[in-house]
Amino acid sequence: MKRRLTTVLAADVVGYSALMDQDRQGTLAALRSFREDTLKSLLEAHKGRLIKSMGDGWIAEFPSTSDAADCAIAVQSAPKADTIRLRIGIHTGEVISDGDDIFGDGINIAARLEALAEPDQILISDTSHNSLDRGDAAQFDGGEQTELKNITRRIGVWCWPKGTSANLSTSADTRPGIAVLPFDNMSGDPEQEFFADGMTEDIITELSRFRWLMVVARNSSFIFKGKSTDIREVGRSLGVRYVLEGSVRRAGQRVRITGQLIDAENGSHLWADRFDGVLDDIFDLQDKVTQEVVTAIEPSLRRAETTRSRAKPTENLEAYELYLQALSHFHLLTDEDNREAIRLTTLALERDADYAAAAGLLAWLHIQRLVQGLEPVGKGPKAAVAAAERVLMSDRADGIAMAYAAHSISMLARDLPRARAAFKQALAENPNAASVHMLASINLCMLNRPDEALDHATQSVELSPKDPMRHAAHIARCSALFQLARYEEAAAAAREALAVRSGFVMSHLMLIAALGQLPDTAAAKSAVNDLNALRPDITASTEQAKLPVFSMTNASENWRAGWRNAGLPD
Repeated sequence: MKRRLTTVLAADVVGYSALMDQDRQGTLAALRSFREDTLKSLLEAHKGRLIKSMGDGWIAEFPSTSDAADCAIAVQSAPKADTIRLRIGIHTGEVISDGDDIFGDGINIAARLEALAEPDQILISDTSHNSLDRGDAAQFDGGEQTELKNITRRIGVWCWPKGTSANLSTSADTRPGIAVLPFDNMSGDPEQEFFADGMTEDIITELSRFRWLMVVARNSSFIFKGKSTDIREVGRSLGVRYVLEGSVRRAGQRVRITGQLIDAENGSHLWADRFDGVLDDIFDLQDKVTQEVVTAIEPSLRRAETTRSRAKPTENLEAYELYLQALSHFHLLTDEDNREAIRLTTLALERDADYAAAAGLLAWLHIQRLVQGLEPVGKGPKAAVAAAERVLMSDRADGIAMAYAAHSISMLARDLPRARAAFKQALAENPNAASVHMLASINLCMLNRPDEALDHATQSVELSPKDPMRHAAHIARCSALFQLARYEEAAAAAREALAVRSGFVMSHLMLIAALGQLPDTAAAKSAVNDLNALRPDITASTEQAKLPVFSMTNASENWRAGWRNAGLPD
């Protein structure tokens, strides 16, 4: 990915959904004619390149601001069907190239300006206006400073035609927003209306626990109850990026609930699923579906957010982009990727010292090196503990960042009671986050509470069965089962971890110890050979074998006995 300066034009058809409802075929024909006969030729004439076409909207880039402004005026002035009226926004700024696509600050501000524009109007940022020569600049007036959603600095906005004004509404909340629309009752049974509405309200309540999300209140989302609306119009109306919608259908005592998560900015589907249940206890079913929906869509939302840089849970957009880049390296678990993730996260914290999510990730990245037997980077564990302390003192930390910090306090500072208190807070903040349950489980193992640890580890696996880091949840299960002397199950859990990450040394060590406590000596020796083939330097005396999960529990002697029995060298 490369950074560069460019001018971005974002255009959108006014009232698209209403036009489609009134005359679908006529609207599609008019749009097709406009795109092929007018837009493409004007872009070519002004050296523009079409980046994205979204049916009723387009994003293009230009080598110069003058080209973009001239093209926008030509597009607005060109003859077109009476039904086709456009809003256009233009901004000159830095973008990140990813193949033929671009994203970042440049495209973000252009899109925000387009959303503020009135029909037939062009809005350009002060940055673009300052780049125009005197003649072109004179075609615009205004310059009023305003705040744009998810943009840290105020933007001067200039308008074409002269004498018009823009709807410069502001929004200070920088979090990505989601609206949960009332689930449709497809049963024809009015009593099921209460069930559908109650489930919608519960989902809103549970999603509100995630601090990094802005969840639209019930009263706002319920204005769309019973209406057929375009999701993108919902997003614009409520100022959200994501919309969750669904339906409830009853047949006898059986109920089927469907749900889908949609990106309101482009209409793409991020997640969809269905849930079947029996109305023996309507409240139990409502609770069950609510939990399953929330735990399914929260990871989907996080994945969507890591692929874009339009939202920022920090006031510094550059810090957020660095954090997203670090996340892309975090899951790969190689020495090189870990170093790069530490570098990027450190840079993010230099730009926003109070960025709790980045501090929490930095702490876990240093632990990642310790667990994998990699050489420390910089101050190593000291840096991890310092980052963790920064999170625990922050009022901006969500449950996941808090869990990362608590894990560092547990593993490196070995302050288990304090870490446990932080985990309780993290679980209260994010009760449906798989990673929080997984890390809490490891802490409970070290506190010699394996039964509770097993519960949390099992929940972690169930909450996110396809998580790229689920090997850690299986490791937590294995640790708890080993402490309970359930060695066959512990070995099975270790194999589950290896099925996800075959090169993770801790999983091998746990499998060897569990098999060493069982009669099948051949299987234990085979596991030792597998580890020797991967890392011939690993013995029962290496630093990885001395990690707290092995050394600070009442099962520490059993771990060592298992390794000895299996033939792992001392």
